[in-house]
Amino acid sequence: MGNWLLLIGIPVIVGLWAQFRVSRAFRKWGEVRASSNITGAECAREILSAANINDVDVVETNDYLGDHYDPTSKRLCLSTNVYNTPSVAALGIAAHETGHAIQHARAYAPLKWRMAIVPLTMVSSRMLPFVIFGGLIFHITGLITLGIYCYFILLAFQLITLPVEFDASRRAKIILKQMGIVQPGSEVAGVNSVLNAAALTYIAAFIAVLGNLLYLLSVRDRRN
Repeated sequence: MGNWLLLIGIPVIVGLWAQFRVSRAFRKWGEVRASSNITGAECAREILSAANINDVDVVETNDYLGDHYDPTSKRLCLSTNVYNTPSVAALGIAAHETGHAIQHARAYAPLKWRMAIVPLTMVSSRMLPFVIFGGLIFHITGLITLGIYCYFILLAFQLITLPVEFDASRRAKIILKQMGIVQPGSEVAGVNSVLNAAALTYIAAFIAVLGNLLYLLSVRDRRN
């Protein structure tokens, strides 16, 4: 019971705290209009144009905080609150996702590694519920071992994700200031607040996978 609380419970709490930080930062800075008065979509297109990237489509998605860059289709998807809003939060998120498009165009190595491991990660994610259920409920050690391998793959994916996301945020902060899209002072502070909070979610995801992996390892060791 102690191991479960330590390895599973704490990562869950950290993850919830990280999500709370993101939601709070987005709500706060989503209500602050940027002095440049451009929307997230306009911001993304301006940055792409300045970087001489002409083959990426900026599109709107209805998913709340579902902003992402899809390297396979070269689509930069921005949620409605980001796409249509000239807020500090919208500009920070749009610039971050545009940072991924720049990474892709510049052949940023960690992004290439993450793209390469995505298929294996998806297979592992789909297998895990059945593997864990069978291993823990029916005490099948082989399935627990298979689950451990799956978690190692997920851990590798989360580890590679960290530099990809941190670099995209770094690029966003620099570009927004260099292009004058956000002004020094409260606007820069707002962008930093939103992007730093978002970074916590990726750290929390890594900790969660690590906790699950260590828990399965401890279960297998007890049964051997």
